Amino acid sequence: MPPQEHDFDTDDLSEIADHFVLSSSGFDSPNRYSDLKLPMVNPDGKLNGHAVKTANSGAHSVEAVGDIEEETKAEAKDVLESLVDEFDDLDLSD
Repeated sequence: MPPQEHDFDTDDLSEIADHFVLSSSGFDSPNRYSDLKLPMVNPDGKLNGHAVKTANSGAHSVEAVGDIEEETKAEAKDVLESLVDEFDDLDLSD
């Protein structure tokens, strides 16, 4: 289950945005929590390997997000690929 806004130790949406790979209203000052898409980092600060894998393909992937521009989706895919490359031993059991 994706994290909920109350799972974070802060009310600052720009800090919470650091845990997500997409935002329909920008990362510096998202308009609302629901603008944030595809959480990659758990509220405790740990990278979620399962979320990275899911965001790369399937029904909850970057391509499935509807309110994001295609260029932004391509950039997000690059970020995800970098994460997979950087964390070869990524634990996908989270």
